[in-house]
Amino acid sequence: MDAALRDAGLSDVIEDIEIRLLLEALNLRYHYDFRNYAQASIRRRLKQARQRLGMPTFSALQEALLHDKAMLPQLLGYLTVQVSEMFRDPSYFRAIREKVVPVLRTYPSLRIWIAGCSGGEELYSLVILFREEGLEERTIFYATDISQEALETASRGIYALDRIKGFTENHRLSGGKSSLSDYYTTGYGGAVFDKSLRDRVVFSDHSLVTDAVFAEMQLISCRNVLIYFNRELQNRAIGLFRDSLVRGGFLGLGSKENLRFSAHADGFANFVRDEKIYQRREG
Repeated sequence: MDAALRDAGLSDVIEDIEIRLLLEALNLRYHYDFRNYAQASIRRRLKQARQRLGMPTFSALQEALLHDKAMLPQLLGYLTVQVSEMFRDPSYFRAIREKVVPVLRTYPSLRIWIAGCSGGEELYSLVILFREEGLEERTIFYATDISQEALETASRGIYALDRIKGFTENHRLSGGKSSLSDYYTTGYGGAVFDKSLRDRVVFSDHSLVTDAVFAEMQLISCRNVLIYFNRELQNRAIGLFRDSLVRGGFLGLGSKENLRFSAHADGFANFVRDEKIYQRREG
């Protein structure tokens, strides 16, 4: 074997060991468990964190994490970053509006869980949709994430102005019954969404990896989160969603996610197949 190739292979092995130890340290020290996230994704994000935080090795990053609490939110920012937008995949929100909302109208009160809410784009999309459909006043929205920084961003509801054009078009395509501009004002260099949209929102840190059932929900929307989990962790999360839903409640996933290979697939029926919206079976 060529010496350069042999050295490169050894370097990869050492990096793998360092990453495993770093994730163990993160779990043991701070109780954030990323050990069963998809390895390709977690490796890519950790490499980006190591480079941008100026660490020569993952071992150096681990040492900094163990001895400096200020490093934790910085690292979580890389590990939990999600790119989202309001009314992302408008056909999903149109299906919620046209297919799911008529069923939800039959409940006297509603609990909606946005799991992995990131910066809040999906949360505000659902609150606006429920307001337009006349359901906001009977609904409590639970917005959860493992990142405190993400929750703070979501609770502020301020987005860059250059994103608003895309948000507006998505809202229109989702079947919006008003103008998105009715819900925000411009200021602070961005679009500030009306604080009344948060009147019925509960922000909470919650981990799909380690935490338990979250109340009894009529709708759980968890989009583009499971793609970062390995099969074992996906099964845990889907089981958690099943146990957190009322019978007949709904689960919405991302466009590239499904229940096909889940151990809990029999607990759900396809409700809107093309939009990855499922309904918990009665039995």
